[in-house]
Amino acid sequence: MTEHLSPDSLNTLDPDEQDSLRVRSRSPHPYHHQNIDLPHLSDRFTLRNRQAQSAKTSDDAPHEPSPTTWPSFLKDSPQTSDSGSEADDEHYLKGLPAPKANLHKGLRGLNEPLSGSSTPLPSPALLDGHVIRTVDKPPMPTETPETKRLLEALKKRRRVVVRRITEAGIVLALGLMVASNSQVLQLIKIWGKDILLCGLVYAGLLALYPVRVVAWAYRNRTPSHPIPLELPAHFDPAPILYPSAITLYVSLLISSSNPAAILPNLILSLASIPQSVIPKIDPYATYDVLAWGLTCIPLIWSPKQREHFESKHPESFISGETAILLYPLHQTLCVTLHYLTTTSLLTAELQLLSIALINVLLLASSPQVLILKALLWGGGLSLLFFCGRVISWGIALARVPKWRFRRVSVSQQPPLWKSFKQIFSLRRLRHELLRPEYEDAVYDTIGSSEDEAGPLFKKPTRVRTFGPSSPNPAEPDSAPSSPTATNAFGNWSFARRHTLPHLDHGNRRNATHTPSGRKKRATSMSVRPFFKLTQEQATMRKWLYAGYVYLSIIAIILGGIRTYVQWHALDGNEPIGWALGYLFGDWSWFRYQVVSLNLERWICLPPRMDPTEDKQCHSGWVQHVRHNDFGEANTRLLLSAYWMGILILGLIIVFRLKDIYEVDTRRKVFHFMMVGMFLPATFVDPTYAALALSLILAVFLILDLLRASQLPPLSKPIASFLAPYVDGRDFRGPVVISHIFLLIGCAIPLWLGLASLPRSGSGYLSGWEVTTRDVSLVSGVICVGLGDAAASLIGRRYGRRKWLWGGGKSLEGSVAFAAAVMLGLGAASMWLRIGGWPAAGEQPGVIAGTRNAAMCSSMASLTEAVLTGGNDNVIVPVVLWTCVKSLGV
Repeated sequence: MTEHLSPDSLNTLDPDEQDSLRVRSRSPHPYHHQNIDLPHLSDRFTLRNRQAQSAKTSDDAPHEPSPTTWPSFLKDSPQTSDSGSEADDEHYLKGLPAPKANLHKGLRGLNEPLSGSSTPLPSPALLDGHVIRTVDKPPMPTETPETKRLLEALKKRRRVVVRRITEAGIVLALGLMVASNSQVLQLIKIWGKDILLCGLVYAGLLALYPVRVVAWAYRNRTPSHPIPLELPAHFDPAPILYPSAITLYVSLLISSSNPAAILPNLILSLASIPQSVIPKIDPYATYDVLAWGLTCIPLIWSPKQREHFESKHPESFISGETAILLYPLHQTLCVTLHYLTTTSLLTAELQLLSIALINVLLLASSPQVLILKALLWGGGLSLLFFCGRVISWGIALARVPKWRFRRVSVSQQPPLWKSFKQIFSLRRLRHELLRPEYEDAVYDTIGSSEDEAGPLFKKPTRVRTFGPSSPNPAEPDSAPSSPTATNAFGNWSFARRHTLPHLDHGNRRNATHTPSGRKKRATSMSVRPFFKLTQEQATMRKWLYAGYVYLSIIAIILGGIRTYVQWHALDGNEPIGWALGYLFGDWSWFRYQVVSLNLERWICLPPRMDPTEDKQCHSGWVQHVRHNDFGEANTRLLLSAYWMGILILGLIIVFRLKDIYEVDTRRKVFHFMMVGMFLPATFVDPTYAALALSLILAVFLILDLLRASQLPPLSKPIASFLAPYVDGRDFRGPVVISHIFLLIGCAIPLWLGLASLPRSGSGYLSGWEVTTRDVSLVSGVICVGLGDAAASLIGRRYGRRKWLWGGGKSLEGSVAFAAAVMLGLGAASMWLRIGGWPAAGEQPGVIAGTRNAAMCSSMASLTEAVLTGGNDNVIVPVVLWTCVKSLGV
C-alpha cells in the first residue's frame, strides 16, 4: 500500500484526478483514512473513471481496486438539520461514515457478524505454509454472483413466508381460544351471523386484492411473468391482522358485563381495514363511499335474535345515527393522531389507538374510565385547540440558532416599552393567527441561511500600479482613474502583485449554492419571520409562549376536566374534596379537622365502622384487614407510600448502575419496578391502581408535550432525564414512546379486566369497589415486567439460535419469556388463592391451570418473536390478556 501513496503514483493520473485529489488533500481527515486499523481502508475505493474503464473489459477478468479511490460519502449531502447552524466543514464531517457500533441487542456468539477490523499481515513463513496447504486441496466449485443472489433472495422469501404464515396462525389460534370461552359462546349464538358476514366480507376483499394487482399490471405495463405477484421482504401484515382481529376478540370478552360493546366494535373492525384493500370509487374523496358502506353492513343485517337481545337492554346500545358516523370519526381521528405523532406510531398502532379512544368515548360507564375519558378527550382536544398554534410557534422559534437573530448595538436598542409593543402588535398577531397551516411546510430555496450573513466579497483582483484601473462603470462606489495618468502613461501600465489591491464590487455569489457547489439549506417560511427578532426579544417571546401554555393547562384542568369529572364520574361531588376524603378519610386527625372546620360538604368522609358489627369478612382475609383493621383510605395511603418507595429505590439502582451496565440493561430496571409496584398491590385495590395508572398516563403525556414543545423551563430538564434511556423507536418521531408504552402495556389489561367485572360500592364510593378478582388484571404487568425483561436479558447473554425467519430474536430469549410469564401467572394465581378473594368465573384445577398458563405464555412468547408491525409492549400484553381471559388460569 505504501507504493500507492508515493508521489510518483500521482503522475499516472489524469489532470482531473490530480485536481480532485489535491482538493481533498486540503480537507480535514478526522478519521485518518490511511490508518490500517480502520475497517474500511482507503485502498478499497476506486475512482469513477477507473470503474468505468474496468466495466468495459471482460467480466471474467478480475481487476484490482485502485488505491487512489475515494468513497462516495465525500460528496455533498443535503442538509438534514432544522437549526441552520452547521458550517460547510460540518457537512463534510456529517458525510463521513459512522464508526462501527458495538452490538448491544440481538444475538451474540456463533452468528455474530465480524467486526471488520483489519489485522496485521501474516509472516512470510505462515503465508507460504498456508499456500502449500491450499494447493493440496481440490478446487471448490465456484458460484457466480447471480446464483448467490438468487439463492439469497429465495432464502429471504422463504423466511418472510414462514414468518407471515406464523403470524396469521397466531391470530387464528387466538380466535379459537376466544370462541372456547363459555360466556363468549352465548354471545356468538346471538351475534354469530354478523361476525360471520363481516369475516366473509373481509376475506373477500383480501382475496380480491391480488386479482386487482394482476389486472393493474396487465393494464398499465407488460409484465415479465404470467402472474406478476411478489411478496416483498418488507411486507408487514400487522395493519391487516391486529386492528380488526384484536378489536373483535376484546369486545367479545368484555361484553359479558357490557353487551353494547359488540356492535360499535364490529363497525370499527370493518373501518380499520386498510384503504388499499378496498376498491376506490373516487380516489380523491375524503371518505371512501364503498368503505363507508361496508361499515354499515352490521346495521343493515338485523337478525331477530339480536333485536330481541337489544330490546332487553335498550339503554346500553348506541343509536343508529351514531353507529353510522363511526367510520368518518375513526378516519378523522387517525389523521389527527398521525398529525400529532407523525412517524412515532406505526400504522397498526395508530389504528388500535384510534379504536381504543372511540371505545372510551362511547362506552365509558365506570368512574375510572369516565375520568380517563375526561383526561384524554377533554384535555387533549382542549390543548389542541387552545395551545396547538402557540406550541408550533415555540418549536419554530427554538429551531432558530442564536447567531441568526438580528444584532443591535447598545446605542440602537429600543426602550422596553417599544419591545413589548412590537411583540404584542395587532398586525403581527393577526398575521400569525390567520396564516394558513400549509405555509409552515413551504420552503424558500433562495432565502437560505447563508444569504443574510452580511456583506459578501469576492476575491481581490490584480490592479494596475500606473494607468487606469478600469473600474466597472456600473459601480458608482469605485474610484475613477485620473485622466492625467491615462494620458501620461497610456498603454505602458502594468499590473502590480505585491501591493494591497482594492475590493472588487462584483455581483453577489450564487444565492442557491455555496462556493463549493453544495445546495444551500432551505429555510421554512414559518421560521423566517423570527430572524427579525433580537436575542432578547426571542427569549422574551419563548417565556411568553411558555407562560401561556402553562396557564392554559392549569385552566383546562381546573375548569373543564374538573367540572366534567364532578358531574359525570363523582355524582356531583367536588373532585378535590372527594380526593382528600378518598385518601385521608380514615385518618383520625384529618377527620377531626374536617368536622371542626365544617368542611363535610366539600370533603367526603367515609362512614365509621360500627364496633358492634360483626367483623367477619367473606371476601378473604386481606379484604378483611383492609376494611376492618386499616381502613380503605389508610390502605390507599399505604399503597401510595409503597409505590413511592419502590420508585425511589429503582431510581437509585438505575443511577448507581449508570457507569457499570449499558442502557438496555438499566432500562429493564424500570420493567422490574412495574412488577414490584403492581403485581402484589393490584388485587388489594384494583380500582385505585387503575385510577393511579390513568393519572400517571396523563402526566406522562403532558410532560412529553412540554419536552417536544421546547418551551422553558421544563423542556430541557425533561429531555436530559430521558436521554440516557431512549432506544431506536424514540428517534423515529417527536414522541418518546418507551416509557408511555411501558405504562400502557401494564394499564390496558387492568382496564380491560375491570371492564368485564361487576362493580359495587355505596355513597360517594359507588362504582369504586370490585367484588371479584381475576388473574387477567395483572397479565400486562407480568408480560411487560417479567417476560420482556427476561427475554432481553437472557437473549442478549445466552442467545445463540435464531428463529426460522431470522431477525434479532433468539430461541433462548423466547423460552425465557415463556418461562417468566408462566411463573408470573402461577404466582398471581397463588396470591389470588392465598388472599382469599372471590375469583371471577370458574377456576380450573392445578393441572388445568398450569396447562393453560403454559399455553398462554407460549402464545405470548411466539407473538413477541414474530411481531414486526407493532410495539411488543402494547400488542403482546393484549394478546396475553386475551389468552388468560379466554382459558382461565
